[in-house]
Amino acid sequence: MLIERAAAPLLDLIPALEPHLDARTPCTEYTVRGLVNHLLFWAPSLTGGATKVIVVPPDATEAELDLTTGDCLASLTDAVTTTVKAWSDPAAWTGMTHMGSPMELPASQVGGMIAGEFLVHGWDLARAAGRDLTVEEEVAEALLEELAKTAELGRQMNIFAPEVAVPADAPALHRVLGLTGRDPQWS
Repeated sequence: MLIERAAAPLLDLIPALEPHLDARTPCTEYTVRGLVNHLLFWAPSLTGGATKVIVVPPDATEAELDLTTGDCLASLTDAVTTTVKAWSDPAAWTGMTHMGSPMELPASQVGGMIAGEFLVHGWDLARAAGRDLTVEEEVAEALLEELAKTAELGRQMNIFAPEVAVPADAPALHRVLGLTGRDPQWS
């Protein structure tokens, strides 16, 4: 499944993040800790999308809640694993679903967005830790196709930054990063 394959590099990376929690990330509004908090904040909604259950985020904003107390990296591993498991059911990819709001979207589109979230934020976290993220070319190609469908909407919603020019013959991961407003050469 796409989400499982997109999440695998992130899951492999999580244990190495401990010494880097205060590092900057290519996702400019977040440090590593902030990005972990972001992923933990939205995890219930991402999982709920698989079961077609609207999981409304807490009344507090993501910035107002600190979900990184305790062993936040173990919590992140659990959250990502739970989301992957929920989306492993083929029924999760059918029909319409929600992602933290009453607005319905095609489940396959939501699944693609979640896979992109894991891949791109996995790369953000890897770069902040001074590492590369190894992603299967086939997975990156599939996500490039998926994210291209919603990139303009993502920019309108300030989810994606303006596109960064990347050569057409660059690896698919670099093209995904450029599409989402990241410089693949960020260090």
